[in-house]
Amino acid sequence: MALAALTGCNGGSSALDPGGVEAATIARLFWLMAIGAGAVWVVVVSIAIHAGRRRDNPPDRRVARWLIVVGGVVVPTVVLGALLMHGLVLMPQLREPAPHDGLRIAVSGEQWWWRVTYRPDDAVPVVLANEIRLPVGRRVEFILTSPDVIHSFWIPSLGGKLDMIPARTTTLVLEPTRTGTFQGACAEYCGTSHAFMRLAVVVMEPEPFARWLEHQAASATAPLDAIARRGEHAFRRNGCGACHTVRGTAAAGVVGPDLTHVGSRLELAAGTLPNDPAGFQRWIADTHTVKPDATMPQFGVLPEAEQRAIASYLEGLQ
Repeated sequence: MALAALTGCNGGSSALDPGGVEAATIARLFWLMAIGAGAVWVVVVSIAIHAGRRRDNPPDRRVARWLIVVGGVVVPTVVLGALLMHGLVLMPQLREPAPHDGLRIAVSGEQWWWRVTYRPDDAVPVVLANEIRLPVGRRVEFILTSPDVIHSFWIPSLGGKLDMIPARTTTLVLEPTRTGTFQGACAEYCGTSHAFMRLAVVVMEPEPFARWLEHQAASATAPLDAIARRGEHAFRRNGCGACHTVRGTAAAGVVGPDLTHVGSRLELAAGTLPNDPAGFQRWIADTHTVKPDATMPQFGVLPEAEQRAIASYLEGLQ
């Protein structure tokens, strides 16, 4: 049964399948602690079994005392003390700041999505939502905040979790060691739709990452087909731009996610829906069923043709 359970300890959301320097350090610490706990357990249980077998013929009191002192006091103290010291030595390494020329990403945990802002030293900040892309082999500093309640930022395969506390800024440093797609999550219960707050993390080679970031900084392209153009007009007419930004257009809202390149993201609504026209339409028409208590109003009253047009426009924002 244990072996069957361990088959699930890999993949893009497993802390035991590290894809980053910090995650590998934490995984090694976990295995050391598991071995240490196992050693203490074996010693204590062995003493208990030995005592049970000698019930009819009690051992010498001096021998029994030594078993209790060595096996019940000395061994646990030495093992647990060594593990504690080892963990304390590792802590500063997991909090080392990124180099001055390193990549800095501000992440705000909100009910119930992630606001992600890239802050290049020599360029305008790039804002997107629910998706983070990182260059492999580069140390990245995350600046974590929350405007509403306590969230917890966690990408298990890349590093440990850290709370996002209102009115406080915390930092986390991660260095991915292999490319791939990983899953992040909020690890602190934060309200009704806490379970619908996933985060997609894509680790890329440096050159494709640089091209991706440059593209994300660009303004949205104008829709080409007639349906998408009708969708853009409907998007403006129904007040969507009051909450959402689409760079290069009059939509400049900052309450909700930036939608400039929303069609190029892996998922919708923080991993709740697939990124396709049907997913966009469902989110527009049935928001509160998909994500209970979401602050975005649902637009199910719009004609279905208008919903499809807006979905087509959004899906085209690549």
